[in-house]
Amino acid sequence: MTASKIKTLLLALFISMFAFSLIAFPKISLEASIRGLNMWWEIVFPSLLPFFILSEMMIGLGVVNFIGVLLEPLMRPLFKVPGAGGFVWAMAMASGFPSGAKLAARLRLNGELTQTEAERLVCFTNSSNPLFIFGAVSVGFFYNPHLGILLAIAHYTGNLFVGLTMRFYGNDKKNKTDYTPPFSFYNAFSAMHQARLKDRRPLGQLMGDSVLSSVQTLLMIGGFIILFSVINKLLFHLHITSLLATGAAKGFQWLQLPSELTVPFIAGIFEITLGSQMISQVQESTLLQQAIVTSFVLAFSGLSVQAQVASILATSDIRFHPFFFARILHGFYSASIAFILWQPVYEHSVKNSGLLHSLPVINLQHSPMNEMIILLKQYGPLITIMMLTIYTLLYISTKKQ
Repeated sequence: MTASKIKTLLLALFISMFAFSLIAFPKISLEASIRGLNMWWEIVFPSLLPFFILSEMMIGLGVVNFIGVLLEPLMRPLFKVPGAGGFVWAMAMASGFPSGAKLAARLRLNGELTQTEAERLVCFTNSSNPLFIFGAVSVGFFYNPHLGILLAIAHYTGNLFVGLTMRFYGNDKKNKTDYTPPFSFYNAFSAMHQARLKDRRPLGQLMGDSVLSSVQTLLMIGGFIILFSVINKLLFHLHITSLLATGAAKGFQWLQLPSELTVPFIAGIFEITLGSQMISQVQESTLLQQAIVTSFVLAFSGLSVQAQVASILATSDIRFHPFFFARILHGFYSASIAFILWQPVYEHSVKNSGLLHSLPVINLQHSPMNEMIILLKQYGPLITIMMLTIYTLLYISTKKQ
């Protein structure tokens, strides 16, 4: 039997087992689906949509070309990507995954990146947004905003190291020169003006196209969130998670981490939100050990996010395997940085604030990130409904033309 036939057989068996599990555990599947839907409905859609629409319009108006020319002297020597990669990096850090992949794929389709440059860029522009790290993980799960500082530094510094490492990936034989143009505001403005003239779409059409593209991407993201939420729960109830955790226990023992963290770790490999929550509930581990494992899970991003990225990259010729390797690399970088910076960053910040590992509830309630999450839960569904309505009307109008 050929490898292709074996792959077909395995995929068919997996899908059949998944369908059978849905029938065998209908209540668990429904609860997991609702959990994933609520996460997308309340948090993911309203928080990512403005960034997606804004980035699409900035590309159409040539702002990305402006930033690209300005940042070329920085991005090219450091990461061997064009200056436009600086825009992608900044937007990805602000909005979170998978916006880095979406923007990189868009720039690749526009011909502003080579295949190798796009693959390098995707590898280090995949990151969690600050709202999730500070609000959901540190405050929502660990009830410890000081931990968010450590997790954020480890996460974003790890991404920086991934970018510096992946600059050695691939070759640039097609680029006959490594010349880096000097900083020039005039050249940057000229590039922006030429890009806007080349696009030719009026502002109204540009806004409409930005909304359509952004909502379509977020609908796809929502489907993956719900799907992997169900898969994660089914694997847990089928004891497959615990079976995989048994294999990971030896590695944890070698790293002097408690075996109780293995099941949450495996859950986080599939979906970071559930994994981070489970890690925070392990009483047999120290906060340092929890921070190390959580840093790895956040950096790896979970197979749910990676599936979203793979779906976005499939629209271009950007290959997925460099991205997957970079996620493993990012995990080890972030976990190592969290361990190294535990005393100088976390313990120092706690000592200066006069707090121990527990914090008064009133401080958590008035945390800016926590208040933002509360606002999203209150008004996020309304924003989602409004934008889906606008998307439907725009979609119908484009079909009538």
